[in-house]
Amino acid sequence: MLFPEFLYAQLITTPPVPTASLSEQTVIITGANRGLGFETAKHVARLGAAKLILAVRSTSAGEVAKTAILKANPSKSIEIEVWPLDMSSYASIKTFAQRAETLPRIDALVNNAGIATFTYTRAEENESTITVNLVSTFLLSLLMLPKLRESAEKFGTTPRITMIGSEGQNWVQFNERKARDGAILETLNDKATADMENRYFLSKLLVMYCVRELAAQMDKSANDSSKGRPVILNCAAPGYCATGLTHEKSDSLQIKIMEKVLARHVEVGSRCIVSGVVRGQESHGQYLSECKVKP
Repeated sequence: MLFPEFLYAQLITTPPVPTASLSEQTVIITGANRGLGFETAKHVARLGAAKLILAVRSTSAGEVAKTAILKANPSKSIEIEVWPLDMSSYASIKTFAQRAETLPRIDALVNNAGIATFTYTRAEENESTITVNLVSTFLLSLLMLPKLRESAEKFGTTPRITMIGSEGQNWVQFNERKARDGAILETLNDKATADMENRYFLSKLLVMYCVRELAAQMDKSANDSSKGRPVILNCAAPGYCATGLTHEKSDSLQIKIMEKVLARHVEVGSRCIVSGVVRGQESHGQYLSECKVKP
């Protein structure tokens, strides 16, 4: 999406309210206690999901979110559980995935959890943004993939994995791709040259690259292509929303002006995420913006 298109989308268009049924489905949402994850969870409950797993770093905050979601949907019969998950810890991700294997079924995994920091730190030997937004997100997805495939076969469904994208991926510089000997990750981890101002958007570009590659690998591994893909993987962009993600620069006049003029309410942005959860085969390996597939 070009910048003029982005401005038009932010200022003129409004993503539609999701209406598809999620009846009998089990949905997992990471980072679901606030912001886009919380609003996405409220939509999932409204659409009739049978079970909702709030995967959060703080279980106390998750319990507060659970209460609010149930209060917002008093007429819905839904089971909500709060599970601990720290995306900066591979051990936590593995423990979470092992627990998820005990569920009767999983119909959707929404990889909402992410960070936007302007300060260089490390987690699991990589710069933290790369660890949380990229490596950990795909580690969780790959560990969950066998259970999603099992659910597809057992219940005759088509589970989804939805990543969170950003329009900023279209404008960010990716100079690290020129790294000598293809050492892109090592270059990204170099504190001396790390461009933290643009790191969040770059992480989202890398997410989209990995979505395309993993989707292609999933297709290659399908035993019977005539039956369709057993799991759909896509990347949905919510647009620019006032989520508090850039809290490190909450005092920035530029951020305040942008949020006032351009930002969507998080509920409106979450509609775009839900569109990824309910889209069909045409979204596999694709980028979704404004609830539409955008090559």
